[in-house]
Amino acid sequence: MLPPIETIIDNFGILDEGPDRYEYLIELGRALPEFPAELLTEENRVHGCESQVWVDSHVDRSEAPPRLHLRGTSDSVITKGLIALVMALHDGKTPQDIAKVDVFQVFKQIGLGAHLTSKRSNGVRAMAERIHRDAIRLAA
Repeated sequence: MLPPIETIIDNFGILDEGPDRYEYLIELGRALPEFPAELLTEENRVHGCESQVWVDSHVDRSEAPPRLHLRGTSDSVITKGLIALVMALHDGKTPQDIAKVDVFQVFKQIGLGAHLTSKRSNGVRAMAERIHRDAIRLAA
């Protein structure tokens, strides 16, 4: 189970630059819930990522206000960690709150922004855009 985003940010704050941060990122990826094989579909695949990435989203309307819940996975351990960060930022939020999330601001805050390759940055952007589109679509 993923810790809350505030805990993740605090943990990154106490880690040294470099390998420790990547190890923690990999740990976060391992903490993602199991992604069911039947959800590894083209519809759930996120295009624009260098690695294979899948994101499943659904709105829980039993909550007031309704909230978006997410699951994701990748074939890359580092990318799974990035997915975990993106999930921690968005999961359980209302579509309106999701629209306000600035993934790259948080990545800068925790010291990952400057260490992402352009391909990984594009992948993170693609994931965030996909989640934002899903939130808008599912809120309608």
